[in-house]
Amino acid sequence: MNQKIFIALTMYLTALIASNTLGIKLMPFIFGTHLSVAIFAFPIVFLMTDVIGEVYGKELARMFVRMGIYCTALFIGFNFLANLMPASPDFFMRESYGQIFGLSLRFAVASLVAFAIGEYQDVFSFFFLRAKLGGKLFWLRSNLSNLWGQLVDTVIWSSIAFAGVYPLKVIIMIIIPWWLFKFGMGILYTPLSYLGIWLLRRQEEKT
Repeated sequence: MNQKIFIALTMYLTALIASNTLGIKLMPFIFGTHLSVAIFAFPIVFLMTDVIGEVYGKELARMFVRMGIYCTALFIGFNFLANLMPASPDFFMRESYGQIFGLSLRFAVASLVAFAIGEYQDVFSFFFLRAKLGGKLFWLRSNLSNLWGQLVDTVIWSSIAFAGVYPLKVIIMIIIPWWLFKFGMGILYTPLSYLGIWLLRRQEEKT
């Protein structure tokens, strides 16, 4: 792989890890709802597979997804290991550390399952639309596939994480704003997708 693919993979994994760590912070949204700050990073994960798939094809896009799954699983393992280790009495952030990084098994499984299924659905729908549209209208294919992939991801994560904790109505009120706002951020990031495609194709033309 050339250097720019490695840079793209680095951005992809960084956005994924940022979403899984920084995303525990909620910020207020409209009508009394809340959004995770992961909203700024997670759309990049879905858009990056579209960009890679557009330039290099489905197999490399799927490889990115596999790397994301391995990375998430490895991070979860290290997370649990770090929380199992006893804290030194002199460690001044013992309680805060546990609150921030003490992710339950349920939330960890929710993140891993939702990411894996949502990302594969995004790749599948992107190339399904690409075949139907003859490789035209990248912005439409990317955003429609993200609309579906983000919905799958949000529904699965919220269902696993909150089933039995909140009533169904509350879970739906969590899913809808998170899904729509993630999709909206993906639309705002679309020009960056075109920039990424241009940079990657420019590299291919040079080699």
